[in-house]
Amino acid sequence: MRLTVSAHEDTRKLVILAVDDEPNGLDELTHGLRGNPHVHLVFSATDASDALRLFSHDHPELVARRAQGLPTVDAVFADIDMPGLSGMEMSRVIAAMNPSPILVFVTGHAEEAVNAFDLGAVDYVLKPFQQDRLDRSVSRVREKLAAAAAPAQPGQRAGEPVKNDDEVIPVELAGTTKLIPRSSVRWVEAQGDYARLFTTEGSHLVRIPLAQLEERWEKAGFVRIHRSFLVALPLITELRMGQGGYQVVIGNEEKVLPVSRRHTRALKDRLVGTGRGG
Repeated sequence: MRLTVSAHEDTRKLVILAVDDEPNGLDELTHGLRGNPHVHLVFSATDASDALRLFSHDHPELVARRAQGLPTVDAVFADIDMPGLSGMEMSRVIAAMNPSPILVFVTGHAEEAVNAFDLGAVDYVLKPFQQDRLDRSVSRVREKLAAAAAPAQPGQRAGEPVKNDDEVIPVELAGTTKLIPRSSVRWVEAQGDYARLFTTEGSHLVRIPLAQLEERWEKAGFVRIHRSFLVALPLITELRMGQGGYQVVIGNEEKVLPVSRRHTRALKDRLVGTGRGG
């Protein structure tokens, strides 16, 4: 295990663990992290086992962090494809820690993006990367830390995500991974084991079943209106009777979607509960 110290001082003193089994990849990652003005300490490990040993390391600053109830490091930037324990398996162990560091994946494999975000990763950086791309990941880490440190809102328990915590969904487009904010999704349509996200900029197909999105996004204001549709409740401007049954209108007649009989009562209750007519 190696320790590198950034020349930059920052009041947050971001402490990061970089993990990559390829020496060149690890050197590039640690160099990029050291080049960020908000990073203070960078630990590095060449495999998952070495990385996990850091969490019981007796380095004075790590001991002090644990004594304050902080995670051993603020964030782990990890490759996925490593011999022995993979980066994904290692990250499952790390995600189960309490408190746990923030996860960022830095890899050449775009196909693991969905699994990465299921673990709560804040970013998924594809190799080769430029310094500005890595800097954006560090910014995401700092934003996540700031949100976690913000005073609890009314009705929110300590340690729960803040209300404006916006999930991002990885979408593969022509060999690159684009991150779609949940807040930009207007409605979702089931397409077998996939789901198509309709956003303000177009539509994107993701390998996530609609039922899984329904469960994950219920508290974010999404409601199931049909076996094939999930809708952002605040965007419903009308609930009306059509020829085949009830329908909802999204926005200013932007889209009209069917409401199944089994979901009609629950939808009406949700609309009344938000103080809106239909």
